[in-house]
Amino acid sequence: MTVEILTFGCRLNTYESEVMRGHAAHLTDTIVVNTCAVTTEAERQARQAIRRAHRENPNAAIVVTGCAAQIAPDTWAALPGVARVLGNVEKLQPQSWVAGSGSSVSDIMAAKETAAHLVTEFAGRARAFVQVQQGCDHRCTFCVIPFGRGPNRSVPIGAVVEQVRTLVSNGYNEVVLTGVDIASYGPDLPGAPRLGQMVRRLLALVPELPRLRLSSLDPAAIDDDLWRLIETEPRLLPHLHLSLQAASDLILKRRKRRHMVAEAAAAIDRARALRPGIAIGADLIAGFPTETEALFAETLGFVERTGIQYVHVFPYSERPGTPAARMPAVPVAERRARAALLRAAGLTNARAFYAAQVGREASVLAETGTTGHTEHFAPVRIVAPPGTLLRARITAANDDGLLAEPA
Repeated sequence: MTVEILTFGCRLNTYESEVMRGHAAHLTDTIVVNTCAVTTEAERQARQAIRRAHRENPNAAIVVTGCAAQIAPDTWAALPGVARVLGNVEKLQPQSWVAGSGSSVSDIMAAKETAAHLVTEFAGRARAFVQVQQGCDHRCTFCVIPFGRGPNRSVPIGAVVEQVRTLVSNGYNEVVLTGVDIASYGPDLPGAPRLGQMVRRLLALVPELPRLRLSSLDPAAIDDDLWRLIETEPRLLPHLHLSLQAASDLILKRRKRRHMVAEAAAAIDRARALRPGIAIGADLIAGFPTETEALFAETLGFVERTGIQYVHVFPYSERPGTPAARMPAVPVAERRARAALLRAAGLTNARAFYAAQVGREASVLAETGTTGHTEHFAPVRIVAPPGTLLRARITAANDDGLLAEPA
């Protein structure tokens, strides 16, 4: 065995795992576990994976990194088979992967960080992820990620362009811009460019890029340049994923979010007016402390009323050290039941969206040989070589997505 990397959590972790794959390619008998700290379930799965890896490969050196390891390094170092724990900054530094290096987790605020890491491929993936931003300056009451990722830092536009150009030259037809809070891109860079300016320059400087997709956006932070691109730029895909978390003003205030329900609704309406047919997704957390049945009904009603097609739902998970962890809790079973209701509402919306696509043509990125995604991020079953970008005719729809054939 050479190097095996197990990745948990977000697209940013996926990107960083590929950076580590390049740095650690010379090592043997090494398993890297890139952890996530968003929920207790994500941490449980990572611990389970470490124990399984040690049982199946007792001689392998296990290196643990990621947000959970950054926040509680001693806890992870004590697990069976763990040889080293690396912080989120250190894991991206080549010197941390020199054979025999004794580097261990350090304070993310004090560590020296390289600005960009050139990734040439994503193992087993047809879609590429590019980090444009790191960290977060906001302190939502439920979130522990700033403790694991540090403050907001942006990747210079030139480095983003170089990374995207490299991936496109290696055959990737779709790139997803990712980070912790990409709508906060730019204030630390010369001239303080916003996300929209960076995207506009990227598309102009890499005209050979066919498809650009954005990861989750705060609805309160979408800038005017980005709105213009949503309206006019066909290569910026018609798919907007919003970090809503809830649709109750009281709960949003208690979470210290930057938007209220009216702003979220206005963002959805504006997106649909500028780009008819655009698909809308949302991150939602069910069962936040103090959320009553009536307050939850506001969020559920919002999902039903706005027709959000893709809901990414978590039951609330206490994170030690956050203000929300000290608030009156909703019973765990009730959190799960509310999450199920939100998912069901999202599925109803998705069914209607999928049904409306039947008979139309779509641009499809084939990903596995039998599956892919349309420009609207609708999952589709189609037979085509992985990585192929093709026009397809939608022939049928079901709860899982679309069926298509090459046009």
